[in-house]
Parts: sequence; structure tokens; C-alpha cells
Amino acid sequence: MKYEAVIGLEVHIQLKTRTKMFTRAAAGYGHEPNTLTDPVVLALPGALPVLNKAAIDQVIRAGLLVNCRIADECRWDRKNYFYPDSPKNYQLTQQFKPICIGGSVEIELPGPARNIQGGHKTISLNRIHLEEDVGKLNHFATESLVDYNRAGTPLMELVTEPALASGDEAAAFLTILRATMQQGGVSDCDMEKGQMRCDANVSIRPAGSKTLGTKVEMKNLNSISFVRDAITHEIKRQTAIVESGGSVIQETRDFDGITGTSQSLRTKEDAHDYRYFPDPDLMPVRIDDAWRSALAATLPERPFDRQRRLMADYKLPYTITSVLIWDKRLADYYDTAVKLAGLDAPALAQPIGNWITNDLLRELGATSATFDEAAAKVTPANLVALVKLIAAGTLTSNAAKEVFADMFATGDAPETIADRRGLKTAPTNTDELEQWCRDAIAANAKAAEEFRAGKESAINGLKGPVMKASKGKANPADVDKTLRRLLAN
Repeated sequence: MKYEAVIGLEVHIQLKTRTKMFTRAAAGYGHEPNTLTDPVVLALPGALPVLNKAAIDQVIRAGLLVNCRIADECRWDRKNYFYPDSPKNYQLTQQFKPICIGGSVEIELPGPARNIQGGHKTISLNRIHLEEDVGKLNHFATESLVDYNRAGTPLMELVTEPALASGDEAAAFLTILRATMQQGGVSDCDMEKGQMRCDANVSIRPAGSKTLGTKVEMKNLNSISFVRDAITHEIKRQTAIVESGGSVIQETRDFDGITGTSQSLRTKEDAHDYRYFPDPDLMPVRIDDAWRSALAATLPERPFDRQRRLMADYKLPYTITSVLIWDKRLADYYDTAVKLAGLDAPALAQPIGNWITNDLLRELGATSATFDEAAAKVTPANLVALVKLIAAGTLTSNAAKEVFADMFATGDAPETIADRRGLKTAPTNTDELEQWCRDAIAANAKAAEEFRAGKESAINGLKGPVMKASKGKANPADVDKTLRRLLAN
């Protein structure tokens, strides 16, 4: 019998706000332990919560980015439990009236072309609710200490429907979710800093069955690759149990990403009773259409929507767009450059994309610089000017690469650099150019015959000898034109 996996994810994302969820205490990471606290965070007697509107704005933005319905009213509930990381002994959350309902996320997997290049699938969401984060326990050899700096940080929990089928799908989901939230300014989603955390509920069932199997919760998954590996491991583990005649038990398991193994943390015979009840200190929040519309107007283009637009408007290949869309600044830079190209944009759109995704990113990688640092040197206007010099035949491809490296280092305009370094093509004597072309055709008869037979790319085998004879100074456009005229005779 074949089995299929059914997977649901619970993703916690810290919202990007200056202060915490219910107090003006600063939110942050990397500070000395217990320095980002106040009476509200520490639940001192008499301290009352005050709602952070910026956090509400951020979770509405998140919901709009993933197609949620924004509720007209949300409410706060107390989730009661006793653990050292929660100084109040309860967590403020939205169990019964969440702020975002439903929704969906488009993911891309390797596979046959459908919407864009790989296979695309829509993953349905159940809800997104807003709550406060808890503190962090630090374990040592003989003691455990608690740091409340994280406690009270605005935290949204996104819950999917049981709609994913593999570890690869889960990884694809988290990859696009992280990019969407980063580009929307909702969160930095740095998993190393705990700003994005994920638990996976995994079960298997006979292929084609509609009945859900017994689910196992996988915890402590602090990277996207670990989420993928944990789910893949758990599917194999459950399948082996069932195929050997055993039964999967409902439990929570810890996954070790280094060894690729898991171990049981605790079994779950019944759902835990958190004794939820409405918080008496916080009023419900009502959200009207004007509030929703104001926030919707601030949203960026979603990554896959942008990819489709770039491919449709500029005829960019998938290979370029699949690099641009993951960094909003890089994609914005490209859009700015193409707009500056003006009437030449249709012809220059792909060359501009090639220079950004190949040469600019290569230089960045070599210097370990961020994109912003490079953008300050190679401006969109200067990049367009470089591409126009190449298109006009003023710079050869090799000379343009030298110019670009200088642009990256100095920020100078390409024409200034080309003049300074003597890299521009020189006016060529017509008779001299024609003789170089005749010599190239005579010395490369095979390439000449292939071109005459219809192989367009064969002409490149003739251009090289001509450029070599001219010491790189011949105008490439003139070379191409002369070769074609001679080959037509």
C-alpha cells in the first residue's frame, strides 16, 4: 500500500515594531539579559497592558499580503499555563476572534512549467492571530536562567490548513512567506534570531484517503532546511511503523538537524486545557474599511506577481526574474534602470537584467558588500549608460567588463571611465575593416559555410578573428554588418 503525507505548519513571526505588544518597553535582540523589561513585561502588581497599534497595523499588512479576510473585530484572550518563560503565567493571544481569517500562499516547486517555471501550488491558510512572545530559557550545566528581553514582543502566528504534502513543499512555503514578509516590512524573519519559528504537524494516510492520520508535532526547527529534513524524516519514520504493523502515536518530537534524527519529547493523549477566557484589561479592536484600505495602499508587489509582470512587460527570461524577485531592493533597482532606458527599454531590458544578475552580484560576492553599498556606486542611470554604449558599438563586451569593474569601485560614469582608459572603439578604415573580414572568412571556411547554410551563431566564429586583427578597436556593429554583406555574396 502506498501512503501520502498530510502536513500543516504553525509559523510564528516576530513583527517589526520599536516597542513591545502591550507596553512601551523597547523590542530588540542581542541586548544584555533582562534589560528590555518594565513592570508590564515582568507582570508586577498593578501593571496594566496598553495596546501597540503599530503591531495591529503590521499583522493586518501581513494578512493582506497573504490574501486573508481581515476581521471587523478581534479580541484578546488569556492562555493560561505555568512555565518560567512567562512571568504572568498566561499569554495574551487571540484564540476565539483572530484578526486574520483564511488566506492563501502561492508556492513554487521544481517541476514542469505551469504558471511560471516550476510547478505552482496554492496553500490554504486557516488564520493569523496576534499574541505576545515569551522569554527565553538559557540552560547551563547546573542551572537554567531566564531572559525576559523577548517577552512581550509582538508575535503573529500563521496556521496553515493541512494542505502540504512533503518537506519540499514546506520549505517552498516558508521561503516565499519569509520573502513576502521581509519585502512587506512586516518582519526581518531572521530564523537565527528567533524572528521566524516553525512547528510542523505531520501525518500519513493511505494514498487517496480523505481521513487524516494520527499527527505528530515536530518542534525546534530553526532553519528552513531543518523543517524540510524533519518532515522528510518523520514521513519515513511513520511509514516504517505502519508498514511493520504498528500504530503511530500522537506526540511531540524534537528533531536534531545535525544528526537527522528525532526523539520523543512528550505524548499527547488529550488536548491541553489552557482555560482560555477573555482578557478583562483589553478592549476588543474594531477594524473598518478605511483602516484596511490605508494599509493596503502601502503594500509592495508580491514576489511572484512581480515575476509575472517582468516576464510579460520586459520579456525577461525566467533565469533573470528568478534572481531579482527575492530581493526587493534589487528588483526595484532593475525597474528604475529600465524606466530610465526610456524608448530603448524593449531592446535594453534583458541586457540590463544580465548585468545586474551576473556582473553586479558577482562583484558583490567578491567584496562581501551588501546591495545597498553597490547601488551607491553603480547607479541605475550609469548602468543604463553602459548598456547603451555597448548597444551603439562604442564599447566591446570585454571593454565593457573592464568599465563595469571600475564603475563598481569608483562610481564614475561609464563614458568617463572608457575615455580615461582608452577603451572606446575607434573609427575603422572601411577598406581595412573589409580586408580583416575577408581574411577571417578565408581562414575560417567552415564557420562561413555554416552561416551561409543558416546557422546564425556561426558568425561569431568570424567576429573574433576580426576583433583580434583590430586589437579590439573595431566597432562590433560595423564588423557584423561587413561580415554579413561579404557572406551574402
